Amino acid sequence: MSRGTMTAARQRRKPWLALALATGLGLGGILAPQARRAAADDVEVNAHTGLAISGYDPLSYFVDRKPLLGQPGLELTLGGTIWQFRNPGNRAAFAAHPEVYMPRFGGYDPVAIARGASVPGHPLVWAVVSERLYLFYDASARTAFLADPGRIIAAAMRKWPAVARRIGH
Repeated sequence: MSRGTMTAARQRRKPWLALALATGLGLGGILAPQARRAAADDVEVNAHTGLAISGYDPLSYFVDRKPLLGQPGLELTLGGTIWQFRNPGNRAAFAAHPEVYMPRFGGYDPVAIARGASVPGHPLVWAVVSERLYLFYDASARTAFLADPGRIIAAAMRKWPAVARRIGH
C-alpha cells in the first residue's frame, strides 16, 4: 500500500473520504495539503490519509530529534484521531501521556495563532521548546517563533480560545 492512501479499515470508517479520494476530489491537496480537525482532541488530521500529523510518529520529534514516519501496523486511536508510531515503545509512551507528545495548539502554527489566525502547521517544519512540540506553516514562521518563543507562546495562549472557537474546536 502506498503512504498516500488510507487502509481499507480506515476507509470503512470514513466512507465519505474514500469516495472523495476515489473520485479525485482529494487531489487538490497534492500542492496544498488540506487538513480537517479531529472531533475530540483538537488535532489537525490529514484529510487524505486520515492520520494525525500526516502519519509522523509524534515521539520521533523528541526521541530521534527529527520527524520520522510511523508504521501502518502501529496505530493508536485517541479521541477519534489516528496516530502512527515507529515502534511499540513509542506507542505505549504516547498512550500513557498523549498531552506531552501531541503538537501544541492542535498542530496549528503558533505564530499565526498569536496574530489571531488559524493556519495548520506542517509536520516537517517544527520545533520542540520547553518539552512541547510546535508545528509551523513555513520556515519563516519557525524563525520568528524561535527568535522569541516565550512571547509568541504567551500571545498564542491568549488568542487560542477565540481562534479555537472559530475553527470549531
